[in-house]
Amino acid sequence: MTVAPHFAFKNQVLHAEDVPLAALAQEFGTPLYVYSRKALQDAWQAYSTAAEGRNVLVCFGMKANSNLAVLNEFRQLGSGFDIVSGGELARVLAVGGDPGKVVFSGVGKQEWEMQAALQAGVKCFNVESEAELERLAQVAAQMGKVAPVSLRVNPDVDAHTHPYISTGLKENKFGIAIETAPEVYKRAAQLSSLNVVGVDCHIGSQITEVDPYLDALEKLLDLISALAGDGIHIKHLDLGGGIGIRYTDETPLTPKMLLDNVFERLQARGLEHLQIVLEPGRSLVGNSGVLLTSVQYLKHTEAKNFAIVDAAMNDLLRPTLYDAWHSVEQVAQPAGQRPADAKTYDVVGPICESGDWLARDRQLDLRQGDLLAIMSAGAYAFTMASQYNTRPRPAEIMVDGGSYQVVRPRETLESLFADEKVLP
Repeated sequence: MTVAPHFAFKNQVLHAEDVPLAALAQEFGTPLYVYSRKALQDAWQAYSTAAEGRNVLVCFGMKANSNLAVLNEFRQLGSGFDIVSGGELARVLAVGGDPGKVVFSGVGKQEWEMQAALQAGVKCFNVESEAELERLAQVAAQMGKVAPVSLRVNPDVDAHTHPYISTGLKENKFGIAIETAPEVYKRAAQLSSLNVVGVDCHIGSQITEVDPYLDALEKLLDLISALAGDGIHIKHLDLGGGIGIRYTDETPLTPKMLLDNVFERLQARGLEHLQIVLEPGRSLVGNSGVLLTSVQYLKHTEAKNFAIVDAAMNDLLRPTLYDAWHSVEQVAQPAGQRPADAKTYDVVGPICESGDWLARDRQLDLRQGDLLAIMSAGAYAFTMASQYNTRPRPAEIMVDGGSYQVVRPRETLESLFADEKVLP
């Protein structure tokens, strides 16, 4: 059984910090996302400590969790932001984030998004194709601006993670092949509306070992040295995000382990002047949240036992999309104890899809009405949520010690179609 440190059993009831999850479920209903503020702070501290005394900018990869309360917490802690859309930029600006600490990633930036980012004054555009480079140069020239750019370089490194979240191989849609990057950099340097400032790379997500980062790093440092020989001097190296978290029995690397290795290589290559940019997402928020759900029905068949709950794939898509594992805890059962008569259940939702499942083959002693916590739901849960089957998205609650606050209310049925029109 895996329970995140900020979610622990007290008096035989699972708590978020000092708040019993059962009380939150009773007050706000289920499904329900619950986050721990202390978990966010502690996850940030691991990066802050690792970066101390070093030229490092940590930009939260906000596609993992873009709730304004989460963004504002990281802003107050000193974070920059890694964005992938104009909408995410708007969220950063809404909480008073510093555009000068924003890097704009993504393969499909539209003109209006480029314009908004140039107007705001972002730190850098991580450019992912030659076509994007030309469009950005044109947009910047039309606005009378100079766009700071880095190229997202694809180093063809295997991150040893799920194929859907591996992004650094030749067959992935992301980035510019490292073999062709020098020529594209030369083109960027010729365009007066662009200012080459960095090299960017992101090889994947849920990475639990340091070697893939170091394999990519060596290739990037070779590129930076070659660019210097061509008169193109790089100011920062963006290594992306991707540090994994513990969902079950993983032992992920730490930010300190990564940065210690990176700066050792920089020193050996005489490149200590480079600022290192990191874009952690999951490792900052993944274990900061849970998804609460209530058992609606128990269904026992010859082939399977099903626990049918009120959360579904539209509330937590990762299991369906990635075959991802999330620990399931019975909120009213002490950690580490499983009754002898527990059955093996698939935890499934009410959506009309066979792929609508949250967990498979779990030993649980369940009754109709029991409350379950789907752990490690702080990342890629609400941000991937949908209204499929006309299901309102759940509320989000932030716990802070013994207090809590609704940071996003549950959607109402009426709100789901309030803007729709019927033909006369």
